[in-house]
Amino acid sequence: MSGRIFPSRPAIAGSIALLVYGFSAAAQEPAHTLQGPINSFAPVVEKVAPTVVTIFTTQTVSRPALQFPFSDQALREFFGGQLPRTQGKQTVQGLGSGVIVSPDGYILTANHVVSGAEEIMAGLGAELRKYKAKKIGTDPGTDVALLKIDGKNLPAITFADSDKARAGDIVLALGNPFGLRQTVTMGIISAVGRGGMGIVDYENFIQTDAAINMGNSGGALVDTEGRLVGINTAIFTRTGGNQGVGFAIPSNLARDVMQSLREKGRVVRGYIGASVQTLTPELADAMKLKGEPTGALIGEVTPKSVAEKAGIKSGDVITTVNGKKINDARELRLMIGSMAPGTKVQLEVNREGQKKMFDVNLAEMPPAEAGPSPEASPEESAQPEKATVFGSAVVADVTDDVRRVLNLPKDVQGAVIVQIDSDSPAAQAGLREGDVIQEVNKQPIKNAKDLVALTKKLKPNEKILMRIWSQGRSGYVALEPK
Repeated sequence: MSGRIFPSRPAIAGSIALLVYGFSAAAQEPAHTLQGPINSFAPVVEKVAPTVVTIFTTQTVSRPALQFPFSDQALREFFGGQLPRTQGKQTVQGLGSGVIVSPDGYILTANHVVSGAEEIMAGLGAELRKYKAKKIGTDPGTDVALLKIDGKNLPAITFADSDKARAGDIVLALGNPFGLRQTVTMGIISAVGRGGMGIVDYENFIQTDAAINMGNSGGALVDTEGRLVGINTAIFTRTGGNQGVGFAIPSNLARDVMQSLREKGRVVRGYIGASVQTLTPELADAMKLKGEPTGALIGEVTPKSVAEKAGIKSGDVITTVNGKKINDARELRLMIGSMAPGTKVQLEVNREGQKKMFDVNLAEMPPAEAGPSPEASPEESAQPEKATVFGSAVVADVTDDVRRVLNLPKDVQGAVIVQIDSDSPAAQAGLREGDVIQEVNKQPIKNAKDLVALTKKLKPNEKILMRIWSQGRSGYVALEPK
């Protein structure tokens, strides 16, 4: 799919009570099937519109005159705000949407609407009564933010059970596209459980063709009963405007995040201590695994983690969690992340074709580690060794300088890719400069000569299973030399 994903401005701990913040038990019911002709959704809109607010943000930025980096330009287009073209400090004003979720003034919105904002105001009603909003907490992993304004007896939306949303259900999107307050569009749910788009870490989006545009982010996606199904967050577009592919954070996920932010000020997620990737047919073939290639492949197990203590190893494929099938890495992250630290889970693992069971007591997910330092490039400090099996790829030893530049842990050994032809089989398989090749067909690689010597022994046209360190974690790649 070509085009760009724009925000429409990568599962929480604990159980969630049915009644929180004044939400009613009816919030758990599925959308009703419409019976007979519908002439108007005006009653639904009249019910929901007072709960949808306009979010105004102010942020000071520094930039040279007459220069608009792409990210800032996208932000400006997204919010519909104006960036003054003067040198030095500049004030950026943003515009988005939010949803009142409790009578005492809690508001859900998208994290990217308020990220970096120094001042946040919420405008309520058609008359746009403005309140200063306090940021209670944010969760970039799901793009959810929770705000609070001082108010009493405010109109609050009711939550639907988004787990029961189906493709084909009619939905309405309410928000402030292009600054046009209280705008309503109608469509259907196009798909549920969308992920793999790289928007956030924990993707489980509801896709809709209800028109969503810049400024709609943080607004409500509701069913025909006026209950919150999702928080609008992004659009897929080639033009910057609506093209019928919008995405919303499911209301159940947003509510769980909100509960954690309100109680703890942060989101607490379960954690097994392993990097995972989706098991593709190519990887399954290279690993000589039989049967349906589904599951989450363990690329690396963190030392002293609960996964290591349980006996899980790199190369294992997690196929079920507590008996529930895992189709890919995204499903595993969502499921584990939705559980509280300390929860005991049973993992079924495919290890080289053999089924194994492991009991794991979940730990708490630690803060994200910093990325590699951009001080220098590995080419400046390594002597290359040609590895022709990859097709015009050059590898080198992992020296101390390379380790420092790439921020490699001390236990990561192998051969670093310092140059690669974009048309080579290795590049086509996803390898990039700076990646460290750790294993080939489960044989450990200590240095560049190890890699070259091992690859010379490979059979012609043999599919290669490689374990690589890339972007802060280890994973597997299947390569078919040409």
